[in-house]
Amino acid sequence: MISFLQAWYMRHFSDPQVALLAVLLLTGFAVIFFAGKILAPLLAAIVIAYLLDGAVTWAENRGVPRWLGATVVFLAFIGVMLAISVWLVPLLFKQATQFFSEVPNMANKGQQLLMQLPERYPSVITEDDVVTIIGEIRSELGKVGQTVLSVSVASVINLITVLVYMVLVPVLIFFLLKDKHKLLIWLTGFLPHDRRLALQVWHEMNAKFASYARGKLLEIVIVWLVTYITFLVLDLNYPLLLSFIVGISVIVPYVGAAVVTVPIAMIAYFQWGIGPQFGWVLLAYGVIQFLDGNVLVPLLFSEVVNLHPVAIIAAVLLFGGLWGLWGVFFAIPLATLVQAVINAWPKTDDDPFLDETAEEGE
Repeated sequence: MISFLQAWYMRHFSDPQVALLAVLLLTGFAVIFFAGKILAPLLAAIVIAYLLDGAVTWAENRGVPRWLGATVVFLAFIGVMLAISVWLVPLLFKQATQFFSEVPNMANKGQQLLMQLPERYPSVITEDDVVTIIGEIRSELGKVGQTVLSVSVASVINLITVLVYMVLVPVLIFFLLKDKHKLLIWLTGFLPHDRRLALQVWHEMNAKFASYARGKLLEIVIVWLVTYITFLVLDLNYPLLLSFIVGISVIVPYVGAAVVTVPIAMIAYFQWGIGPQFGWVLLAYGVIQFLDGNVLVPLLFSEVVNLHPVAIIAAVLLFGGLWGLWGVFFAIPLATLVQAVINAWPKTDDDPFLDETAEEGE
């Protein structure tokens, strides 16, 4: 066993470039996994600054001083955040409050609908089954209410922390944008001069990470606006809230669109029942999802995403479980990073797997 491990180590890690790449990957993973909560403001600032850096670099390439470009982009970012906080968040909160106030009426209508099932389909479902289903639904609604209440209480308790983050994160973003080159020089000073393999992976992933993240943000905004206008024209209740949920759902490929169908169909049904307007809402939502998946996504990510759907879903589950919302958002580029590392990893001629593959090819 020891000789096998020694042979495996010499085959894959004898090259110093490979060892350096492995150390960098493990160190980055360990820092985020074990110190993610402590360094949350810094990590959030790094991610946001990374997304904004494209605009700063664009201005810098056209002769604008780095500090001026960083200042303009930072002020634009703060302006957008203030507009969202002052205009969008209150509207979303208002529609969410209206929705939750209508939940009891929806529950009563749903209960009446369920109670009709034993009369229509006595051989399929009984009254006891309906009572059990209603009890489970009420129990789940109670859990949701408790969760919302606990989150609200926790938010009040952590209000000071949130306020500190609201000041700290923007300050970090500004200095990360302004002093990017100085910080990179300082960080690379800790690395060996010969780091070809790590640079190869970095250059391959840098453009893909940035393109994917900015493309995903653009996709969210486009899907959100188109869905909002569509629901507004169709006079569906809570158009801003539902369109916001639809926009956010594109973060989770395949699964998000299917999950969001449930609240849209539920609200449309309780508003109009089964009828033409209900059908138009579902048809319009289906068309939006079709155009998003077959037109918008290939247009925005044609050179970024080259992964099998199973790999994408597995990446969403894995990285989302590790790092929450950020993990879900960056699941695809992280999976692409894993693919880039595997492709760049040196393979020796005496690798048994390569020998078996060659024999199968013959």
